[in-house]
Amino acid sequence: MKELDAKDRDILAILSKEARIPLKTLAGRIGLSRSATSERVASLEKSGVIRGYRADIGQMDAGLVCAFLLVTLIRTPSIGILDQLARYPEVRRVSSVSGQLDLIVEVEVPSIDRLNTVRDLIATLGGVEDLTTAIVLRRDIERAAG
Repeated sequence: MKELDAKDRDILAILSKEARIPLKTLAGRIGLSRSATSERVASLEKSGVIRGYRADIGQMDAGLVCAFLLVTLIRTPSIGILDQLARYPEVRRVSSVSGQLDLIVEVEVPSIDRLNTVRDLIATLGGVEDLTTAIVLRRDIERAAG
C-alpha cells in the first residue's frame, strides 16, 4: 500500500464525517478535479483504507437499554465468534481488547428482559468462557469521531 499523502488524509477526514458527500463537492473541497478525486477514492477503497460507507445511527429511542458485555474467550482467536455475534441485531459494536478481557460487545435492547435473553445466548456460544454485563446508566460525554 502506498503512503497516504495530505490529499488522501483530507479525503478520509471529509468522508469520515460526510460519507454521502457528492464527488464533485469532495473534489472542490480538496482542490482536485473530479476524476483525480475519484481515482484517489477508488485507490483508498481498493487498498482497504476505506472499508465501507455506513450510516452511523445514534440512539433512536430513549427507552433503549444499552449495555457492554465483557467477554473472556476460552482461547483466542476464537474462530467464528465474530460471525456469531454479528447475527444478533442488538449487537452494535464488538471490540477486541488487550488484557484480562478479549471482547467488549456493545448492545442496545428494548428491555432488561431482552438484555438477559441476548446475554444468555451470547454466554452459551462455543468459545465463550465468561461474560460480565455492565449496563450503561447514562452517557456523560459522547463525541463524534474525528
